[in-house]
Amino acid sequence: MIRNIAEGEIRIGETIYRNTIALTTEKVFADWDDVSVTNLAIEHFARVLETEPEVIVLGTGERNVFAPKALIFALARQGIGLEVMDTAAAARTFNVLAGEDRRVAAVLYL
Repeated sequence: MIRNIAEGEIRIGETIYRNTIALTTEKVFADWDDVSVTNLAIEHFARVLETEPEVIVLGTGERNVFAPKALIFALARQGIGLEVMDTAAAARTFNVLAGEDRRVAAVLYL
């Protein structure tokens, strides 16, 4: 579970991350390619997709930034929803979905 989102850091358990990360309920991908949200493509999600999520929550930082339509459509063709929101809201949403035992992944930008 994500414990805290503070300025410049994400706390998961007792570990603090100070960069963009991807995570599932089982694993943290701390070496996420920090490409801008507007340039994201399906290829950036390859390792996350291996976990077979039903939904990916994308936290775009302090403000909501729209994801590319091509990414949304590519994920939809695979039956995967993409929810885009600011990172604090994304962390809360991830925790709720994980608590419901949903197959959820998140990508969280600072």
